[in-house]
Parts: sequence; structure tokens; C-alpha cells
Amino acid sequence: MAVGLARRLSKLGICSRSEATRRISEGRVFADRKLVTDPEFPTQDHTEILMDGVVVTRADSLYLMLNKPRGLITTASDEHARGTVYDCLRDLNLPWVAPVGRLDKASEGLLLLSNDPQWAARITDPVHAILKRYHVQIDQLASEALIERLCIGAQGDGEDLRARGASIVRSGQRNTWLEIELDEGRNRHIRRLLEHFGIGVLRLIRISIGSLELGDLAKGETRHLSASESAQF
Repeated sequence: MAVGLARRLSKLGICSRSEATRRISEGRVFADRKLVTDPEFPTQDHTEILMDGVVVTRADSLYLMLNKPRGLITTASDEHARGTVYDCLRDLNLPWVAPVGRLDKASEGLLLLSNDPQWAARITDPVHAILKRYHVQIDQLASEALIERLCIGAQGDGEDLRARGASIVRSGQRNTWLEIELDEGRNRHIRRLLEHFGIGVLRLIRISIGSLELGDLAKGETRHLSASESAQF
């Protein structure tokens, strides 16, 4: 099956599709000994690809867990020079990896990264409904009635927003920590759901994806997934 050259490089785990497009446009890539500057140039599995004079082969698969700090955005670069999750990887001498899904700038916790696009797609595809758990500190005291409403859900900008499960972790004098489970990942899903009920979010931390737990991984630190951990997806 023919696949565009930029997509082929991405599927091989060499770089992102946008980065592949840039390198191709710069005249750095040959396909079957022919200089190619069109990112959509059709390739087959047997097409020999050279980048910067080196034969391209599939990169060794890499699967990482990051404890994302609050304040970083989940992207490779930012036009406003804000910090990104790649700042946490800068000194690790890693090959190219991409975030698997996203956490918004104000959110923290478990973020997966990989150079295996097929693996990442299995995790992010809504059809698989992989359960994700979050600890969420809200700006008021919660009741069991609120927990019930979060699971019933609400409409937000034409989308159905609901929690797969919710519970109270602990309460202080003025705020509450909730545990909220999602089996889908709409943009700012939890924040929008809580906003519908007039509730503000003070902190939002993702603590698990499937059976993968954030555990005691320090903020800003990474660790490689074991073969058994990556194989669950």
C-alpha cells in the first residue's frame, strides 16, 4: 500500500510528520536514490529511503512515562516561547518521541510519550475506551449529589460531558479532592464538566492510564515502561 513519504518517516518512528515534511522540503531525503521534495510522494514498504545520506530503518520502539509538571504545554515547540514537556527530556539523549494524547498547561501528572504511532493510536482511539483516573481539587466542598451529577453528565458546547466514575477522596474546610474517571478524552473534559456546575478547579492530576499508575515518579521525571507495561495497549 502506498504511503506518503512524510507519513512513512513518521510511522517508522524517525520524527514527527511535520518535522519529516520540513526535512523533505529542505531536500534532505531521497527515495530509491531519487531526491524527493514532495512530502506526499508515494512510497511502498520496500522503498529505500535515505535522510542526510543515511539509510532510514525503523527506530527501536521507545515507551516513556512522564510526570508532567503544571505550567508546561504538551507540544514540541511554542510560538510564544512557553515551556513545553520536551524541557523535561532535554538532557536525556533520547530519540524523537511524541506525546500520547495531551494534558493542558494547568494540568499535571501521567503523560505517555513514544515513537510508535500505532501504539499511541490504540491508546487515544475512543473506541478502546481506556480508563483514565484523575485527582481533582475543587474550590468548594463536594456532596454525594454532586458526584451523582458528574456521572449523569451535562452538555458543553454541544458535547456530552460525563464522568465514568467519581468519588470524594478527602475534604478540607473549603475545598475537596475528587477522584474522577474518564473513558474518553474530550478537550478540557473535566474542567468543562465542573464549570457547568459552577465549580472551579484548583489542581488536576492524572494518576493512571489503564493499569499504568503514576506512583511515586517525581515531578518532571521520566521512566521507561517495561515490556509488560507497554504490551497492555
